[in-house]
Amino acid sequence: MISPELLRRYPFFGFLSDAQLKAIAMLAEEEAADKGTIIVQEGETATALYFLMKGALDLFYTVSEEFKPETKKEFFIEEINPGEIFGISALIEPHVLTASARASTDSGLIRIDKEGLLSLFEEDKDLAYTFMRQVARTAMERLHTTRVQLAAAWA
Repeated sequence: MISPELLRRYPFFGFLSDAQLKAIAMLAEEEAADKGTIIVQEGETATALYFLMKGALDLFYTVSEEFKPETKKEFFIEEINPGEIFGISALIEPHVLTASARASTDSGLIRIDKEGLLSLFEEDKDLAYTFMRQVARTAMERLHTTRVQLAAAWA
């Protein structure tokens, strides 16, 4: 559990009532990640939603060559900065991570339990709606970033 006041500091959580902040804080834990640590790994089942408090993360995915599966190449998607969420696959079926996140500096983050958060959403539909609007905004921003990178690669 973390203090609800820790969440209150960040605009991402600004839409939450005091009761909602407290409920989410009950599901959350502070974690530290040393530079180079993989926090979430693409292809794995998502078990938590993460929020970056300090430091920076590289969001990337890995592609294997069709005829040489042992040959892999990483593709950088974007940098995750303080105040941003990642691991949003925890809230979107089939709950499989579509990218990996690696700490590019020593970082501090908040880990919010997926099952507990989904249970809260079942109890509080207003929370679910407004929270998922925030998540959808993040997903659309990342999609736009990926499209720009794809267009630049083809230019």
